[in-house]
Amino acid sequence: MIKQLRKKFIRIAMLAVTSVLLLLCVIVNLANFLSVNSQLNEMLSVIQSNQGSLPPMPRGDKPPDGDKKPKQDGQFTQETAYSTRYFVLRFTSDGQLVRADLDKIAAVTQDDTDEYVQIALKHGEGFGYTSGYKYYVTADGDGRYTAIFLDCYREMRSMITLAVLSVAAMAISIALVYVIVVLFSRKAIDPVVKSAERQKQFITDASHELKTPITVIATSLKVLEMEVGEQKWIDKAQAQTEKLKELVNSLVTLSRMDEEETPLKFADFDISAAVNETADSFNESAEAAGHRLITDIAPDIYYNGDEYAVRQLVSILLDNAVKYASPDSPITLKLEKDRKGVVIRSSNGCDNIDAEDTKKLFDRFYR
Repeated sequence: MIKQLRKKFIRIAMLAVTSVLLLLCVIVNLANFLSVNSQLNEMLSVIQSNQGSLPPMPRGDKPPDGDKKPKQDGQFTQETAYSTRYFVLRFTSDGQLVRADLDKIAAVTQDDTDEYVQIALKHGEGFGYTSGYKYYVTADGDGRYTAIFLDCYREMRSMITLAVLSVAAMAISIALVYVIVVLFSRKAIDPVVKSAERQKQFITDASHELKTPITVIATSLKVLEMEVGEQKWIDKAQAQTEKLKELVNSLVTLSRMDEEETPLKFADFDISAAVNETADSFNESAEAAGHRLITDIAPDIYYNGDEYAVRQLVSILLDNAVKYASPDSPITLKLEKDRKGVVIRSSNGCDNIDAEDTKKLFDRFYR
């Protein structure tokens, strides 16, 4: 139980940390992309509004004497007109090139213009991206268009670099957080572990303390029966004493099942014979309770596991069925082998159960 609780704590903690870091990574990269995209759109709009050119800033905007830093106006400086690389194509609606301004670009020649005209023509008006360029297509009227292609290779490389670095940083952070969570997980669940240990100790102590008075009561009832003979009140008291014994034994079993130091003893055994023998022991109790026990057990199935635990499982299933099945309802126990392994099915009729209650059927002590 402690190992499972610790693993669950680690999974939940790591899921929360990973979700937060992933969300942060997406937000940072998305914000960076939107910022860069907005700057490129603004640059293209400025070029388009100036008939396909980027004019230099007026000389009157020179910095004061002694200050060599260029004066900035948003993303534009006095050097922007000389450092920005772009080219402008003017063409008709049928793809005929009218004019190509390639003065501000070195990577594109006259032979390349037809390819970019087709790209712009296919895209239509608006902004777009293609192989390291961001372009802006506008209609000039009379079936003519202007396409401005802005070199954004550096910006795209910067975005990719930021994305790679942020993902790497996220992976490293997750790894570091995982190590920290693993190291401190035991301390984090320590209060729960101590509470579970106290609960288990209480169950064990209570079980041992109850065994003595129950044994004394059972012995006294037998002596009383020998002296006065059979009485229905003595029979009822003895039946309740047996139920108390079963309850105490169940408490001890549950306490032992919670102990991680009690390993299961795995070995190959005939599970068909084990299930059949266990079911046979319930024939009389099922008949006494008004139920017919129907078994459908495939023969000669061997299984690698703890035979005692399997027998105990079948006993619990049948014991619950005998106690809580609807009156005159048959109880069916089936054992078969499929592709996934060995399957044990126990079924019986029951009164109407609320949907909420079905979630609690396998909770400890739930009735």
